[in-house]
This record gives sequence, structure tokens and C-alpha cells, in this order.
Amino acid sequence: MNKSVLVKKYSGEYQAFDINKLINSLRRSRADENIVQEIARKVQGQIEEGMTTKKIYQMAFKMLKSRSRISASKYKLKKALMELGPSGFPFEKLVGKLFAYEGYTIKVGVIVQGNCVQHEIDVIAQKEEKHYMIECKYHSDQGRFCNVKIPLYIHSRFLDVEKQWEHQKGHETKSHQGGVYTNTRFTTDAIQYGKCVGLLLTSWDYPIGNGLKDRIDKSGLHPLTALTTITKAEKTKLLDKGIVLCKELHENPALLEQIGIDKKRHKKILEDSEALCKST
Repeated sequence: MNKSVLVKKYSGEYQAFDINKLINSLRRSRADENIVQEIARKVQGQIEEGMTTKKIYQMAFKMLKSRSRISASKYKLKKALMELGPSGFPFEKLVGKLFAYEGYTIKVGVIVQGNCVQHEIDVIAQKEEKHYMIECKYHSDQGRFCNVKIPLYIHSRFLDVEKQWEHQKGHETKSHQGGVYTNTRFTTDAIQYGKCVGLLLTSWDYPIGNGLKDRIDKSGLHPLTALTTITKAEKTKLLDKGIVLCKELHENPALLEQIGIDKKRHKKILEDSEALCKST
């Protein structure tokens, strides 16, 4: 019956509700398969014509949270990335941490002299002969995609910086590459252009199997905004202090006291932070 029910996506488009998409998204939370199937059935039974995918997500999240806080935190990863705002700096830090985890030496938020003008670069990452210049495009709205203008603009900046890098000592054998990271998605044209000019493009689910969601799961570098045990105001206080990851909380429990969280709550918060630090 529910297969023919139309639901409204974040983009405003309507599509037929697909229970398999819901099941796959719930499986990402690493919840027990019986819980996944039970929640999917319950949600399917409550779907109404024209319901938003946001509402469907909220229903599933609430049910999952009542069964497992950790699974709920993993399930809300996409939303947690949206909550890293309002500035894009926490997202830049997260991207930098992913590169550092993968063995790169990183710099975040640096001014670099190009051949023609200076540029503020979000992340510079180096490992052996690889040298990346990364621009981070953070959106607080899931419906906003990176269109072709973004890689066009970033590529032109990269070419200016690359000219300067090539003149520097020790860069003769280095492989320079520009890139764009976004917490949402790229349009088809943006991907086509990026591939054509050799830009490193990474979004929520691109490249397939190595997008942000995959790399965060593999590394255990979950944003603290994924935690269900602290309030939005508390998350903001931590972000304002430059703290972005659950891992940073787990490694420095004194932060909780510094922002005024009652000691009675510390145990649950730190338990969840530790569980989310574990790489898959």
C-alpha cells in the first residue's frame, strides 16, 4: 500500500516512499537488524500522502533513540554535519581532522600567496608527494547542493596557487591538486567538471564508498553534534571553544565542567563519546 504514497523531499520534489531507502539508512546506524526492521515497519505504517522526508526521519530517529542512543547518534550523522554552523569553520576543522587521521600534515584556515593574489585556503594537506588545496563548502540546509560554479571558482584559485607552489623549493616532484568538500551534494555538472579538470570532489556520499559518511564511520571522527546527551546550547558552547569531535570530548572530560554541565550527566555523555570514537 505505502509503495504508491508520495513523500516530499528536501528539494521540494515528490517521490514514491521507498522502504528500502529507510532500511538502508537505519542500517548505517549499526543497530540490530531486528530493531531496523521493526522501526521501518512502524514508520511505514504511519506514512501519509505528502509527508516530508524530514518528518519521516524525525519519526525514525525518535524510535531509534528510545532503543539505542549510540545508534541514534550514528543515524543522525547527516543532520549532525548540518548542525556544525552557523559559520563553516567547524566543518573545515572536521575535514582537516579526516586528512590528519589518514596520515596527512594539515593546516586549516591559512593565507597563501598565489601567482596573482593572496588566497585564504580552508585546508592544506600534505603527505609524501601529495599536496592538496581544499575548499570546504558548508550548508546548513540539506536542499542546497554545490553547483558547477563552485568547482569552476575553486579550480581557478587552485591554478593561481599552484603556479606559486611550483616555484617553491622541494615542490619539483610534488603532485598538486585542488579539491572541494561539501556536507551536502554536488550537481551532475559539478561532478562532470571536477572530473574533467582533476579536482578532488568529496560530498556526503561521493565518491561512492569514500564520501564523508563512509570516512567518518571508518575513522570514528564523529562530530559532537551527533550526541543525543547534550543540548543544542551546550553544543554551541563547545563549538565556540573550537571543539568539533566526540573524540576531543572523550580525551578532555574537563570541557564538560568548563561549559557548566552538571557532573551527574558527565558519565552518559562520555560513554556515548567513547562509543562514537570507535572506528568500524
